[in-house]
Amino acid sequence: MSKEHDFLGEIEVPDEAYYGIQTERARNNFAISGATCDDLPEFIRAIAEVKKAAALANNKIGALDDDICEAICAAADEVITGKMAGNFPIDVFQGGGSTSTNMNVNEVIAKRANEILTGRKGYDKVHPNTHVNRGQSTNDVIPTAIEITCHRHAFELKKSLEHLNAAFACKAEEFKTIVKTSRTCLQDAVPITLGQEFSGYQSFTARHIKLLDELFFSKPLELTLGGTATGTGLSTFEGYMEEVFVQLERVTGIKVKQRENLFDGFQNGDDYIRMSAFMKSLATGLGKIATDLRMMSSGPRCGLQEIFLPAVQPGSSIMPGKINPVMPELVNQICYQVCGDDVAITMAVEGGELDLNVWEPVIIKNLTEQFKLLTGGMIKFADLCIDGIKANVDKLRADAEATMANATVASTILGYPKGTEIAQKAVTEGKTVKQVIRELKLFSDEEIDKLFDTLMMTDWRQSGKILATKKF
Repeated sequence: MSKEHDFLGEIEVPDEAYYGIQTERARNNFAISGATCDDLPEFIRAIAEVKKAAALANNKIGALDDDICEAICAAADEVITGKMAGNFPIDVFQGGGSTSTNMNVNEVIAKRANEILTGRKGYDKVHPNTHVNRGQSTNDVIPTAIEITCHRHAFELKKSLEHLNAAFACKAEEFKTIVKTSRTCLQDAVPITLGQEFSGYQSFTARHIKLLDELFFSKPLELTLGGTATGTGLSTFEGYMEEVFVQLERVTGIKVKQRENLFDGFQNGDDYIRMSAFMKSLATGLGKIATDLRMMSSGPRCGLQEIFLPAVQPGSSIMPGKINPVMPELVNQICYQVCGDDVAITMAVEGGELDLNVWEPVIIKNLTEQFKLLTGGMIKFADLCIDGIKANVDKLRADAEATMANATVASTILGYPKGTEIAQKAVTEGKTVKQVIRELKLFSDEEIDKLFDTLMMTDWRQSGKILATKKF
């Protein structure tokens, strides 16, 4: 153990650690959840990239010596590539608007840079505040790092969403001629194809791919970097504002620009709301699809029995042979958690006061969770569930023939009262609508076969053409 000092006093820091006194204080103060900043490697990477860009910018304008700049960049690269993992032990829940996390990265980079220059840890050559944090504040570094982190998460999320979209598209094509009864208010409704249902799922995911592109990839990231504490840019040197964005773009490979109004950026977190709202929208739609699949697969003998989901594991500790729809159930729970994360993010954004929102620790924690759950969940959903779904064709066809909603065709031609009479007779006598129509001789056999073809009913082009031949 080695002793380090700050204006509050002296404490011991592990000799093997690259972090310092501020990190150690925060580690002790906030040790509550067991989840630490080491569990947010993409976020730590983004902070280190900001530090590297700032060092390069300060060096370019003559505000940082070459040797110190080179050492900071080398140390930052080690953080960026994950070589310094294990040195970010602060709980993700923390006070101070992420000052502790910013200083954690500053200390690690400073000690490692000093070691590169002198052969020993310490701050005698490179200081975490004076050099690594030059021209910066936690208040502009952390929001910048959050935006960069979310941009990268969104890229991975898009790949997963495209993967699931492709799985739905395959099933829509495979099931395009398999007729079933639709359901509204959980009651039998008019015929539909299983493929049409899956085409709706595919359309939902395709729409969200477009929404994701618009939200994350349609323009450069607008960042508050350079605003330092509250947007005034105090402590930056002349030329830094312009140069740091040039360097950040080079370091990250992401198109970036400074926000037009830095004070707006410091005061408000509506960017986070939009990200979270997108993920809530995606999650709730996926949750609905998961519920649909659970219902359609219910059984196998006493439920709807419309589809068969892949059996991926035994389902009961007491009932032999029972298989549960565990993958859709996983997606349902992801939906619940993403929506809960959204509530936390919403409250955190609303809770900002005056010139800064200090609730970014809980914001980045929950945004990261949303991205991770959805990204991983959609891959599992596609590979272990959607790809292996089979249709119970005979059951689906029988249900489509049996639905009382087929009286809709009769009511369209003969009027609603007559259609109601036909449906009631079918229910009372336990017959299909088609059987009742045939018994009442309301149409010829040839007309009945055309008008009450359940596959025809699923295509408005065909049904409209056939219905147009009848006189009203």
